[in-house]
Amino acid sequence: MKDLSFSKTLIMLLLTTLIPWSVQGQQQGLDDRINEAFTPIANWWGALILHDFPGTSIPTIIILLVGGALFFTLYFGFVNVKRFPTAIATVSGKYDALDHHESGAPDLAIEGDIKDTIKDESQEGEVSHFQALATAVSGTVGNGNIAGVALAIAVGGPGATFWMILCGLLGMSTKFVECTLGVRYRDVGEDGTVYGGPMYYLTKGLKERGLGKIGKFLAVTFAILCIGASFGGGNAAQSNQAAMQLVSTFGMTGGSARTIIGLIMMVFVAIIIIGGIKRIASVTEKIVPFMALMYILACVYIIGSNLSFVDDAFGMIFSQAFNPQAGLGGFLGVLITGFRRAAFSNEAGAGSASIAHAAVKTKYPASEGLVALLEPFIDTVVICTMTALVIIIFNGDNAVFDYGGEGGRVMIDGVAVEGAAITAAAFSEYIAFAGPFLTLAVVLFAVSTMISWSYYGLQSWMYLFGKSKAAALSYKILFLIFIVIGAAGDMSAVWTFSDAMILALVFPNMIGLMLLYPKVKEELTVYMTAIRDNKR
Repeated sequence: MKDLSFSKTLIMLLLTTLIPWSVQGQQQGLDDRINEAFTPIANWWGALILHDFPGTSIPTIIILLVGGALFFTLYFGFVNVKRFPTAIATVSGKYDALDHHESGAPDLAIEGDIKDTIKDESQEGEVSHFQALATAVSGTVGNGNIAGVALAIAVGGPGATFWMILCGLLGMSTKFVECTLGVRYRDVGEDGTVYGGPMYYLTKGLKERGLGKIGKFLAVTFAILCIGASFGGGNAAQSNQAAMQLVSTFGMTGGSARTIIGLIMMVFVAIIIIGGIKRIASVTEKIVPFMALMYILACVYIIGSNLSFVDDAFGMIFSQAFNPQAGLGGFLGVLITGFRRAAFSNEAGAGSASIAHAAVKTKYPASEGLVALLEPFIDTVVICTMTALVIIIFNGDNAVFDYGGEGGRVMIDGVAVEGAAITAAAFSEYIAFAGPFLTLAVVLFAVSTMISWSYYGLQSWMYLFGKSKAAALSYKILFLIFIVIGAAGDMSAVWTFSDAMILALVFPNMIGLMLLYPKVKEELTVYMTAIRDNKR
């Protein structure tokens, strides 16, 4: 209670400091100054991370993501399809009894130990399978599903949707691998707090293979990048979109409007993240199903109201995936656009979600890996596809705006719009209250993403600076400050920087996955054997 009281005092101090500073910043053009400072950095960083593989026009990051995902899909026998029913059963709690079932069967030994002769690993962990999934999904299902999909279609046309779906399906296998490793190599503190994610499986897993120094270097690199991603794409960019949507919907005026919105969001997020992963999980397991269902129902209503156009929309998606309209950069340009937006949306290969999944209560790492493969399916195959269908039905064959807009900006009714505004225009065509509805969706998406990424960044921060309460509190204060900064500025440059920062996580993480995937095979065999024996 003392620590919580101290945290509240610091937050109140933060509020009194930020209010006058932020308002003054608005009067002096805070957004312009942020963009001016970040633009050269963002451009340099974006060019570095999204560089083309030598001799091709394909970004190296795309080759890593897609190539790795395809390899894992084949190596694990299409685990994304074959084990999909098992994943559903696991997250629904059907196999929870396995974590408390004792058996002395030698063929079920884990790393040489018979299960009933070692401690019950199911007591380690802080959240259930469903809570872990909800927390991870809340970190991926965000404004990328609203603004990111619109950007992909505006730039790459309907065909980009096909490559988003394919990337999502392949990404399920990658997510399975990284989240299984996240549980296998997690640390559990004396108080039961779980510490997991790429930092730990890169360090401990590669040390097992005699690559300790390389593993440590990759782990530190990942942690630094993850902290940057949590402040940027997982925080400031989210609060920025939420604040802009609120200001636009409710016609707010005055330079301090977005600052005040940022402060309100900061307080709300602070109350949640101070409670740690258990508080975060308890919130996300309520928010995520509600917001996802709400958004999906709206999309279903629009699609259902235009059933006669759905076959045309899918026809455009498939035909233009391989034969894009002129001016869209050709087949390769559409493919890269689809893969890039899907990768940013579901984060498969980035390793961030394994941090949340590592906190699950289970002694079977592969059980959570299977649960995790549902994440890209929900995020990309379902939600992103529905958003795409709504936009394509709305625009048809260039009926409202021309596909291939420079930088994703298109003209609708004589006004240049981009991102979420394109989706908003599509929703407004069919739903009378689309403005407030989409605003609520954007805000919920933003807040849920922020609270999940606060946990990702915190875990990385404590990996670098120690697992003390002081270290945790210092990170949380910095994270809360970025909520206000993000809301206050336009930050187009920060969006570019944030995109590249999250994608940069792929480099250290995929190296680890390609070296450690045989361990995942072992864990999958153990879990599937336990399920079969339990059915006898």
